[in-house]
Amino acid sequence: MFSSSSSKNQKSKKSRFSKINAWLHLWLGLASGIIVFIMGITGCILVFEQEIKALTSPYLNVEAQNPDKLLPPSKIYAAVHKALPNKEIHGLWYNGLDKSIKVDIESDSLIYVNPYNGKITGMVHHEDFFHFMDEGHRNLWLDREIGSQITAWATVIFFFLLISGLILWFPKKWNKTTRNSSFKIKWDAKFKRLNYDLHNVMGFYTLILAMLIAFSGLLMSFHWLRESTYWIAGGWADEKDKKEQVAATKKDNLSKQELDNLAGADFIWKKVRTEIAKENKEAVIIHFPDEPKDDFYACTDMNKGVWRDLYFNSQTLELLPNSHKYINDERFSMWLMRSNYSLHIGAIGGITTKIIYSMASLVCASLPVTGFYIWWGRKKKQKLKM
Repeated sequence: MFSSSSSKNQKSKKSRFSKINAWLHLWLGLASGIIVFIMGITGCILVFEQEIKALTSPYLNVEAQNPDKLLPPSKIYAAVHKALPNKEIHGLWYNGLDKSIKVDIESDSLIYVNPYNGKITGMVHHEDFFHFMDEGHRNLWLDREIGSQITAWATVIFFFLLISGLILWFPKKWNKTTRNSSFKIKWDAKFKRLNYDLHNVMGFYTLILAMLIAFSGLLMSFHWLRESTYWIAGGWADEKDKKEQVAATKKDNLSKQELDNLAGADFIWKKVRTEIAKENKEAVIIHFPDEPKDDFYACTDMNKGVWRDLYFNSQTLELLPNSHKYINDERFSMWLMRSNYSLHIGAIGGITTKIIYSMASLVCASLPVTGFYIWWGRKKKQKLKM
């Protein structure tokens, strides 16, 4: 008797939980659907931004030559300053032997320069198609303060929807019929059934990847989540002094002339390429100090969406302790934080994972559409019954 009563209570609780979960999945999905759709479509496009630009923007490409023929930062600076004397130059992005240098200037335009002769290969407005897509993905084309919060919390909702969707997907009983309906799409069915399968089955197959994309996005949106994840992954505990993370750089007896910005940039550029970089050595970013007391910033080991930040004392040109180590030498907690962007865009495994991520992003964009049609069909059916 008591056993029967207990069983009924458990079934009642399960039924109540299922109804609440289904209700939340429906209304949170309807509330966030348009935002998830926009983020999914723009994300699908942005995955291949660099590949598409390389094919459609001839000014980005140059004929590769011997590395010794690359012009140092001081020569590139002088060439750009001569062509654009009224523009303040902040930094140079060397992108490899077969790519032009992007010059970071105080302008609405992006300047690209041939790394072997200093000639400008292109001047384009920074608000191009991909900038437009990026603004939509990050901020929904709204003010950054408002738009970034909307996309962040929409991603939180989407992450919950993935979990609640898995609960709804999970069959009450496992048999041949439920296995077929849960894992297979009935392509020859009527549109209503096909739409349901696309939502149900495709949602399941992309679940893990969709959760990874969403969670990595949340790590970029919420500082507290990033710090918590870093701690859970083993960060902070028994962490050594950061001074031990980077090998000390030998002091050089440099003259006053050699310590100015341009000579300092040349010295750092050469040192990064020949002594520090381990991957993609000819791709180096050099940022000039805005103030005399500021440090030099350089970036290297840019590969598959991961990079290595380096900081140099502007007076002694010593490599500073807050510089990153080579990614493969990092502890898991720091490796995870530095690889988060790569995990978010699918660059972690090269073009193969990019293709997989792009398809997953497209599925994520389709879920609000197929889900809406399921709800709309049921709503129309209820009206007919009335």
